[in-house]
Amino acid sequence: MTTEPYFESNRSADGSIQYPYESMIHSSKGGSVVVDPHWHIYIEILYFLSGKAKVFLGGKSHQLETGDLVLIHSHETHSIYSTDEPVSYIVVKFDPEILYSTSRTFLESKYILPFTLADAGGQRVFTAAEIHDTPIPGLIREIYEEFTSKGFGFELAVRTLICRVFLWFLRRTHPQHWGWEVSRSLNDSDYRMLQQVFEYIDYNYMNDINAQTAAKLCNMSYSYFSRRFKAIMGKTFTNYLSYIRITEAEKLLLTTDMSMTDIALEVGFSSSSYFIQQFRQYKNISPHQFRKKGKA
Repeated sequence: MTTEPYFESNRSADGSIQYPYESMIHSSKGGSVVVDPHWHIYIEILYFLSGKAKVFLGGKSHQLETGDLVLIHSHETHSIYSTDEPVSYIVVKFDPEILYSTSRTFLESKYILPFTLADAGGQRVFTAAEIHDTPIPGLIREIYEEFTSKGFGFELAVRTLICRVFLWFLRRTHPQHWGWEVSRSLNDSDYRMLQQVFEYIDYNYMNDINAQTAAKLCNMSYSYFSRRFKAIMGKTFTNYLSYIRITEAEKLLLTTDMSMTDIALEVGFSSSSYFIQQFRQYKNISPHQFRKKGKA
């Protein structure tokens, strides 16, 4: 029996105020599944207060302990398992939209877009030694305290603190080469094109879509659209579409018992053999191994 992918909604409980961010302390006994495989639109930060845990993120397993921190991108499938001892960590989640000043602009997008791509690369795990002499531990604790106490003006305080943490990540990972780094040469028309293409793919990745249709949507010739998209994203439209389909397949692999054939067709691949070939190319692991490793 299959189930729907475990998508963690950003919506608050009925009748409560919905904030574009939240923070809490999550604790769990040892030797247990702390959080099942899931994904959400929020960017998420986990700062470990005690214990040890295994965080499965983007096809890789990371061991974290007291003082360590992990950054989880938007749309990225992840799960957490504690070791033999209890584990406790601060959770900070926030909608990428809060990083924009008033509305999306190309000036800010070149910094924020990479963190909304599940497989954008860059450092994700920061050890206690790496962040001990930085403002990060204090900022994370302050975000938690502001959000839980909800004192006067906490909304502004939380957003400001999150922006400071994000800026630290941005500058820390800037020397690293993101696999999906957005070009610095974005202009308004480029950003409008990206918005149209991202939305088009998000709603239609499971269908038989192509760059020709995307070009028409953007009122561009196929050749110009293809050149510009690759110049900005560093990948062709087809490569990016495959990346989105693989990301969606990850969710199904970890949250359902669907067959490879059914998953391939569900996310838009023409056959299971092509799906397996593409998955291995992008993740350096077969979908069978990914499923087994993610549910271990």
